[in-house]
Amino acid sequence: MMKEAPLAPELAVTRWFNTQKPLTLAGLRGRPVLIHAFQMLCPGCVIHGTPQAQKAHMMFGDSDLAVIGLHTVFEHHDAMGPAALDAYIHEFRLTMPIAVDQPGDGIPTPVTMRRLGLRGTPSSVLIGRDGRIRHHGFGQEDDMAVGAMIAAAIAEKPFRTAMNAAGITDTDACTDEFCHAP
Repeated sequence: MMKEAPLAPELAVTRWFNTQKPLTLAGLRGRPVLIHAFQMLCPGCVIHGTPQAQKAHMMFGDSDLAVIGLHTVFEHHDAMGPAALDAYIHEFRLTMPIAVDQPGDGIPTPVTMRRLGLRGTPSSVLIGRDGRIRHHGFGQEDDMAVGAMIAAAIAEKPFRTAMNAAGITDTDACTDEFCHAP
């Protein structure tokens, strides 16, 4: 029997950019979510990770995928404050919602970074419609591989996923294509 993926822990955010209201993973349940964890001074983030996340935000814009940038600062704290991040977002023309991870209460690792078990930046976390982690990546990831994982998460049947999340397994009474067990 395969172990069920864990539910993604909630984000701990001090500020949002590019969104009118704060987002929560609980509020996004039912939609696939791609979280891109980055730092402005991380070369891998600047060169590959953040452009890849922005590209996913644009390419899958007609779907219900939610792409969230997570600015998770664990070094050079003074150099990466809100004013610098605002300029970074403007200069790189980032349009996805971007959260600022909550500082780590006396330790360098921010709260959401710790909750998600991230090893550094860039990192990506893909969450399925049921709120469970589907992929946990660290470092540069191939665009095609990330795109395929996103497409698979988008293709999950919402009704079946909701039933599985609620622990409902009896689908004998169901008559449409969306609720038959695989």
